[in-house]
Amino acid sequence: MIRWTKLLLMAACVWGLYWAIAGWGLRQGLDGWFAEQQRQGWQADYAALRTSGFPLHHHHRITTPALADPGTGLAWRADWLDIRSLAIWPGTLTLHLPPTPQKLSYFDATTTIQADGLRADLQLAPGSALDLEELRAQSNDWSLKSDDKLDLSGETFALEMSQIGDPAQYQISARAEGVLPHPLLRQRLAATQGVPDRLDVVAIDMEVHFDTGWDRNAIELRRPQPGEITLHLAEARWGPMRIKATGDISLDETGLPEGDLALQVENWQDILQMAETAGNLPPRVRAGIEQVLQVFAGLGGNHRDLDLPLTLKSGYVALGPLPIGPAPRLVLR
Repeated sequence: MIRWTKLLLMAACVWGLYWAIAGWGLRQGLDGWFAEQQRQGWQADYAALRTSGFPLHHHHRITTPALADPGTGLAWRADWLDIRSLAIWPGTLTLHLPPTPQKLSYFDATTTIQADGLRADLQLAPGSALDLEELRAQSNDWSLKSDDKLDLSGETFALEMSQIGDPAQYQISARAEGVLPHPLLRQRLAATQGVPDRLDVVAIDMEVHFDTGWDRNAIELRRPQPGEITLHLAEARWGPMRIKATGDISLDETGLPEGDLALQVENWQDILQMAETAGNLPPRVRAGIEQVLQVFAGLGGNHRDLDLPLTLKSGYVALGPLPIGPAPRLVLR
């Protein structure tokens, strides 16, 4: 019995020493990373760094972190950031962000992010590059504001990103429920019957092949840019209306997309009515568009649903026979 007690005490001492050395190394690594970014010309500072979590975890709380990359114009700051990792392997991380406002800026434009219970679980590959193998993020009530005015909010949000095969290829899915649109849109739709204030669901499921993998360089140097996108399903449900899309898209070096998507719209006439009520579609134009779309809806046998090809080519978007306008550039800043 005494022998086992000695062995347990010895093991506890060894583990305590390992925990202290590993915690010190992680702390030095964090401090060194901030110092290196400052040397590269970033604003990278914090008020305090505290370590706890013995015996199973290393828990680092960074108080008032602030990061600003002059190369891209991106900046972020928050009241605190918690980094929690398993003591046995620091590559399994959980990031906790505060429920208080966070500031995300792109040059002169600033967005205030506020989210309840925002956390991200990361699985990093061994090695100095710290390749991202898996990411799971979630939050409860969230909101985005600019100039102290609400732009968008929701009841829940979830994101999953998993590396598949090629280190630069990821399976990505995201889902937001109870999404409240911009107040201006809600004001314009006030006279529309049967449309609730919130979208029931906005979701996406896709495979994305980036030009490089997501690792520490994605923060320090440049964000990986999407090159090929296989869209398994993009969906939005708002009251009686539902929009779904699937297809394949390729992007050039400037982020300009090309490809074909299959678009399905349920209760499409309600969407036209909503656009007219919002003032985005004059009545005469709406009548012409409705006549054309009725022909395509009739081909499917269900006049309430519409199946159309969405074509992105040469910098423009066309919905079936109807040109919509210039295609958006998809660039991660």
